[in-house]
Amino acid sequence: MRVTILLFARLREIAGESVMVRNVPANSTARTLWTGLVQDFPEFDAYTGSVSTAINEEYAQMGSIVSDGDEVAFLPPVSGG
Repeated sequence: MRVTILLFARLREIAGESVMVRNVPANSTARTLWTGLVQDFPEFDAYTGSVSTAINEEYAQMGSIVSDGDEVAFLPPVSGG
């Protein structure tokens, strides 16, 4: 199945793009997608414990199952004042 991944802030900078499309097996979770991204971009691993996830613009847990056509966003913590 095909999903769209959106990356924000530092994740976008590391990957060099903000949107990517991936083909993943049925019953994949947001964590499955994240694990694949960490393999492709090892610097992402620093955010594993703090990244937020949204599926189709709704905050979601990493264990949430994604469906064909879903849009999955990964958002690192934001700092500033």
